[in-house]
Amino acid sequence: MLRHRVRVTVSRTRTVAAFLLLAALWGSSFAAIRVGVADAPPVLFAALRFYLAGAAMLAYAAVTQPRWRPRGEDWRSVGVGAALFVAAHHAFLFVGEQYVTSAVAGVVIGLDPLLAAGFAALLLPEERLSAVGVAGLLLGLLGTAVVANPNSGVLLEADFRGVVLVFLAAAAFALGAVLTRRLRTDLPAASMQAWMMLVGALLLHAVSLALPGESPAAMAWTTETLLALGYLAFVAGGVGYLLYFDLLDRLGPVEINLVGYVAPVFAALSGWVVLGESVAGSTVAGFVVIVAGFALVKRRALADALRNSR
Repeated sequence: MLRHRVRVTVSRTRTVAAFLLLAALWGSSFAAIRVGVADAPPVLFAALRFYLAGAAMLAYAAVTQPRWRPRGEDWRSVGVGAALFVAAHHAFLFVGEQYVTSAVAGVVIGLDPLLAAGFAALLLPEERLSAVGVAGLLLGLLGTAVVANPNSGVLLEADFRGVVLVFLAAAAFALGAVLTRRLRTDLPAASMQAWMMLVGALLLHAVSLALPGESPAAMAWTTETLLALGYLAFVAGGVGYLLYFDLLDRLGPVEINLVGYVAPVFAALSGWVVLGESVAGSTVAGFVVIVAGFALVKRRALADALRNSR
């Protein structure tokens, strides 16, 4: 009995440590993006990140997964994920992070699960929100408004535009999560993620070529740019997604979603340490409101997860 308790305690400790490490990697990625887009065209920089991360993930999948090549129906999931999870999400995020701090970006991206619940209610009749769920969704949107802190004098200022762009990034990811639920595939998650990254990188590159100011000649290959690119591609991307897949198996989709509410803490800390960013009171207040909205929307799933963890 004692040995069993020790094993359970060690397992839980490792799970908590892995969860916090994932939150730290993904939270600090917002500061790395800020560093990168200071000297590089943002959409092109995002494309380069996913060329590298996708190649590394595909190599990992080819060695470790029972199947690494998509076939038939798999390509629909790859296409939707590449367009929304990778291309649209990161194009809006990388452009938006030119105008907002790491903490603000981390908090607004935390809307993903709430927006996914809203899209599911609109597109999947069996998942309609209750009155309490609608209140939670509205509370989350209110939290975004608090973070943006708009008033009549700043509606056209850069910070507000940045919040809108990051909100669109969260919405693109949430829509992708809903649309891919109906797509059947038995392609392993790591293989699927690798192909989404690579196809998404191609889409980002195409968008970059169509945008003014996104010429490869505008890239400044500074030490900071290279370090940020390597960190985003191989540490936050490669190591981060491997941790995510492992924790998804151990915790399930509800509890792993909570990483989005721990990551902003690390986003704020890394932004402060690396970039000297401060955290506004409105950002903290908005974060609290968004978390409250998430708790209302996911109240039953959170209660079930809490009971199962005992």
